[in-house]
Amino acid sequence: MEVIKTDVLVIGAGSGGLSFAAGASQMGADVTLLEGHRMGGDCLNFGCIPSKALIAAGKHAHAMTTGGAFGVTPVQPKIDYAGAKAHVQKVIETIAPVDSKERFEGLGVRVIREFGAFTDKDTVVAGNYRITARRIVIATGSSPFVPPIPGLADVPYYTNETIFDLMERPDHLIIIGGGPIGMEMAQAHVRLGCKVTVIEAAKAMGKDDPELAAIVLRNLRAEGIEIVEGAKAEKVSGKAGDVTVQTDKGTHTGTHLLMAVGRKANIERLSLDAAGVKHDRAIKVGADLRTTNRKVYAIGDVAGGLQFTHVAGYHGATVIRPILFGLMAKARTDHIPWATYTDPELAQVGLTEAEARKKHGSALEVLRFEYDENDRAITEGKTDGLIKVMVVKGRPVGASIVGAQAGELIALWALVIANKLKIGAVANMVAPYPILGEISKRAAGQYYVPRLFDSPMVKKVVALIQRYVP
Repeated sequence: MEVIKTDVLVIGAGSGGLSFAAGASQMGADVTLLEGHRMGGDCLNFGCIPSKALIAAGKHAHAMTTGGAFGVTPVQPKIDYAGAKAHVQKVIETIAPVDSKERFEGLGVRVIREFGAFTDKDTVVAGNYRITARRIVIATGSSPFVPPIPGLADVPYYTNETIFDLMERPDHLIIIGGGPIGMEMAQAHVRLGCKVTVIEAAKAMGKDDPELAAIVLRNLRAEGIEIVEGAKAEKVSGKAGDVTVQTDKGTHTGTHLLMAVGRKANIERLSLDAAGVKHDRAIKVGADLRTTNRKVYAIGDVAGGLQFTHVAGYHGATVIRPILFGLMAKARTDHIPWATYTDPELAQVGLTEAEARKKHGSALEVLRFEYDENDRAITEGKTDGLIKVMVVKGRPVGASIVGAQAGELIALWALVIANKLKIGAVANMVAPYPILGEISKRAAGQYYVPRLFDSPMVKKVVALIQRYVP
C-alpha cells in the first residue's frame, strides 16, 4: 500500500470539493483529491446540467406550439426524445473537461479515482493508498432519497441519476415528489410529448412563497400536467411499462415512474466513527463548517442545510481561509439564492414574506411590482409574474420573484443582501430600457412612494419653494 502525506485531503470531486481543491492547490498547498465515481459530481452528471439541458429541449418544442399571438402559426413538433437526450449528453461532455482529472492534475492536484474511508482521525484509505493529511475536507455530496414505499423495490423506477439514460419517451410519466426536481422534470417531459402526473404528499413547491408557487402551479396545470397534492404514496405495483401508484386519495397508473422526493447525504462509505466525526443523516458541523474532529471539515450537501451546487462552491471558498491561512471564517445562509427552473421560473433569496413577518413583525415592509407593468415583459408576452422585496429599516432582508428569468433577476438581490446594502442602492440604479430587470428598480422605488408622493410634508415643502423661491 502506497503511503501519502499531504497538506489537505479532499474527499469528493463535486462542486465543493473541486472549488476548494483548485483554489488551495493554486495557493501553494499540497492537495490530494479522491473521487470514486464521476468527476464533477451530481451537478454535472445527474443534476443541474442535464436537467437544464432537457428543459431547454422542452422549451424549443413548446415555442413551436405557442407562436399564434406573434403571428407565427403554431405547429405540432415532431419530438425525437432520444435526440433530446443526446443533446443532454453533448452538454455534459462539453462541460466535463472543466471538471476532469486531467485539468486538476494540471493545477497541481493529486487526483486518485477511488472512494475513501477513515481509519483514524487524520488518515484515510482509498484503494491501494493510505493517506494522512493535516486537514481533511469531506465533500461527498448527496444522492436521491428513495423512501421505503411497499412494493417499490419490485418495480422499475428512475431517479435523477438514471432518468437521463432513458432513451425511449415515456407515454405516461408518474413523478412522486412535487419539489423543484419533480416539477422541473414534469414540465420538461410534458413539453416533450409525455403525459405527466405528479403525486405530492403535502403541498407542491411547499418550501416556496405560496403566492408565487401558485402562479407556477397554475401554469404547469395549464400545460396539461396533473398535480395531485396531499396524496401520500402507500403502495407501488406493476412492471416495466405498467406501473401503478396507490395513494390515500386514489390510484394512478402510468408507464414509467420517477422518484423525486428528496436527497440524502453520502456518508455510508466514509467510516466517520473511526475519525470521531459525529453525524446523523448528515455530518454535524458548526458555522465554520468544522466537524467534531478539528482536523476535518464538511462542505456542501453532506453537511446538511441548503443543498445547492452554488452553496457547495461557497462552502469550498469559505474553508480555504481557516485551512490555508488559519483565519476564522463562518458560512452564512441569509444571502443564499435559489431558483426553480420551471416556466415561469421561481427564485428566492433571504427571507420569504411569511418568514420575514414572523421575525420582524410590524417593522416589515413588503414592496411589490408586477410583470404586467414591465414593458419588456409585455413585448415578450411574459406578463405572468411578480417580485416581492422584504425590507426592514431600509435594508432588504429577502426577495421573491416568479416570472420569466427569475433565476437571473434574483442575483441582484443576492448581491444586495450579501453586502447589506440599503434599498436605495437599487432604486438609484439606472437600468437599460427595456429589460425585465427593471422590475427590481421599480419594486425598490415603491419604498419611496409613501415617503415622497403620499407625504403632506413633502407637498407642503414643494409648494413653499414654488411660491417663494425665484
